[in-house]
Amino acid sequence: MDPRENALGIGARIKHPSFGEGIVIDLDLSTLTVFFKGAGDKEISRSFTGIEIVEGARVPDTTLDMPAVEKALKRVLKDMSDISQPVTMASKWKGGSVEIKPGNREMQSKEVPIDTFYHKIVMVRDRLRVLEQNINSHEKLDDQDKVHMQQYITRVYGSLTTFNVLFAEKEDHFSSK
Repeated sequence: MDPRENALGIGARIKHPSFGEGIVIDLDLSTLTVFFKGAGDKEISRSFTGIEIVEGARVPDTTLDMPAVEKALKRVLKDMSDISQPVTMASKWKGGSVEIKPGNREMQSKEVPIDTFYHKIVMVRDRLRVLEQNINSHEKLDDQDKVHMQQYITRVYGSLTTFNVLFAEKEDHFSSK
């Protein structure tokens, strides 16, 4: 790494051969965004060798230690995981099954272990929660769009209240509120 990189923080003054003097207003791993009085904002590659540093800027120490990385990773995984918490099925249903009988008696019915069925219901609920979080934090949706989409999710929760009998804890129930 070029030793002059240490002085290229936000606020550094540089001199460009074509645009003259400017101030670094943003940066990332590969580019600098520099404001030039006569030319406005320009994006310049960090590998460009024609830049002269007029006045450096103190670059903050952004090194991370392992505990900080672990803490950040745990927070992200908690926020974005499909399963937010363990959800238990009511004990009366354990070992049971769901039977789906067709109206036509000549056709065969389908039996599904209730544990499998329950797991699918919980996954639907958890994915709806993730969808809800994504809608609420989406930067391109305005508040009206978010409210409109949220109404559909609320209706889906209301439609799923039939399955509340499967949950052991009342706080795990679907609710349309």
